[in-house]
Amino acid sequence: MQPSASTEPHNGVLLCIDDNPDLLECEKAFLESHGYSVLVARSGARGLELASMYPVDVVIVDYSMPDMNGREFAIEMRRLKPEARIIMLSAAVDLPRQALELVNAFVAKDHLSRELLSAISAVRQ
Repeated sequence: MQPSASTEPHNGVLLCIDDNPDLLECEKAFLESHGYSVLVARSGARGLELASMYPVDVVIVDYSMPDMNGREFAIEMRRLKPEARIIMLSAAVDLPRQALELVNAFVAKDHLSRELLSAISAVRQ
């Protein structure tokens, strides 16, 4: 799956990982409307596969997923690409400190539309 084309200026390539297909589609549409090319994966394993195949500017990963949660994904992503910029999402706000220490930013899912774009900008600087 290649990054999708956008009619807006190219702001970079984002990789969004979430096991919820509806949320994943909403994230993709929202980010593409702001000029990003977006890769999507419904599992951490597929996310790692895409990250190894394409240059990705920022990874946005859900914490709560079956098989490989966001913390486990971040550990493997750091092994694959130590310089990766990772934003973790969660509906819960009380994530383990060990998970948050592995990522560059955290955004609560109920604040996505207000905080995600600024978090992406912040981690890219």
